Amino acid sequence: MPSHLSADHPAAQPPGRGAVDALISQTRRLKGDMDAVRRDARSDGSDPRDRWQRALYDLALHQLNDLDEHLAQLRDGPPPVTGAQDAEPAGAAVPAVTGESLLSRVGSAEWNLLTDHASWSGELYEILGRDASAPPLTLDELPSLVLDADRPQLTAMVTDCLVDAKRIDGEFRILRPDGEMRTVHMMGEPVLGADGSTASMWAVLRDVSELRRSQQAVSETRDSLQRRRHVAQTERRLAVELQEAVLPPWHGTLRLPRQGPSSLDLTARHLPAAPGEPIGGDWYDALELPDGETLLSVGDLTGHGVAVTSGMAMLLGAVRGMAMAGTGPGKLLAWLNQLLDTTVQPALGSAVCCRYRPGTRTLVWAQAGHPAPLLFRDGTGRRLSAPDGVLLGATTGAAYGEAEEALEEGDLVLLHTDGLVPGSSGTAATHRLTDLAPRFAEAETAQDCVRMVVEQFGETARQDDACVLIARVTS
Repeated sequence: MPSHLSADHPAAQPPGRGAVDALISQTRRLKGDMDAVRRDARSDGSDPRDRWQRALYDLALHQLNDLDEHLAQLRDGPPPVTGAQDAEPAGAAVPAVTGESLLSRVGSAEWNLLTDHASWSGELYEILGRDASAPPLTLDELPSLVLDADRPQLTAMVTDCLVDAKRIDGEFRILRPDGEMRTVHMMGEPVLGADGSTASMWAVLRDVSELRRSQQAVSETRDSLQRRRHVAQTERRLAVELQEAVLPPWHGTLRLPRQGPSSLDLTARHLPAAPGEPIGGDWYDALELPDGETLLSVGDLTGHGVAVTSGMAMLLGAVRGMAMAGTGPGKLLAWLNQLLDTTVQPALGSAVCCRYRPGTRTLVWAQAGHPAPLLFRDGTGRRLSAPDGVLLGATTGAAYGEAEEALEEGDLVLLHTDGLVPGSSGTAATHRLTDLAPRFAEAETAQDCVRMVVEQFGETARQDDACVLIARVTS
């Protein structure tokens, strides 16, 4: 192929060998670093984000391989151009070229419009899968290799080059004789004669099939990730809406129907997980019962998402219905356990259910694998001794014991779900909550106490949502 772009505009001389060798060394170091990062980031491919990252790593490596091969060709100089008269003897073996080795291979060609003579480099024969002993195709014959859908684009590029002296820069797909489809990127320019007319056209052609496949993989994984993110956002919105529709919207002191129990000051708060974290199945509730007693409950259905939130709504509805029918806390949890055990999609849950009897200031309560209520009195706090009770849905026919606690005016009972204290659970979480006892003793309302809890634990980014309910005995 000629080294000129046109007869009156000679091409710039290539850079010195030393400069190109330095660029090759830099490229290969970067390839090694990138390959190491890719190996460290291996996963099982089940997560769309992981697949997207892996596709980007592969694409980057393909492009670095491409750059490495091109720099090596630039350093070694242009390949010899062969025409029909220079072709190898019939029957000469053409080296097998794999898809990976074709990735960065560059071929060249020139078509003389005056003599209708074509010259192809050996690499171009390999890219197009042509027998090296066959004559190179003319511009009129070249479209025969191209897929029907891409022929108009190739024709338009060649016509613009020959008629309007425009540069060629475009891609088309070819079907090799072995049946393999490849994507070829073609760049070229017209070569002008002494009279200013187009005398010939030269071009370089590069197989970019693997590169385009990597780009397509990146695009597909990105789209998959976006779809998954959209689905997650939609599910989160539905879960939040369902949660808000079911849980009492307490933004201050609770006011139950008929002005609520005069003997209790009630406040609760739901503490959501950090943005982007899924919605769980935590609940809190207080219900004034027909006999004048008050139902207090908190619970947590394991899992996240809309299905769990809807399951929580079902459990909360069952709790309210059975409590209104007069069912005691222990029996109520036993029925909840049976309900979970017979659902189509079995699940596990934990709960605390309490009935407060204002006449005797007695708290009757039961628990199902849940943190026990905390009692605060005279500036100190302690956890109540829990009766027997396993997780809801853990075993068929489970029985749940009940416990009674005599309360006094000014006492404060705190119910909460797991995760209220980020980074702590069990005894450690209990200690951090009971450490608030001196501050609770100075508070005037249950709302002030909940505010203290939120200030202490609610502003920390949490991986799971949580609930807290505080009942203060006022008379």
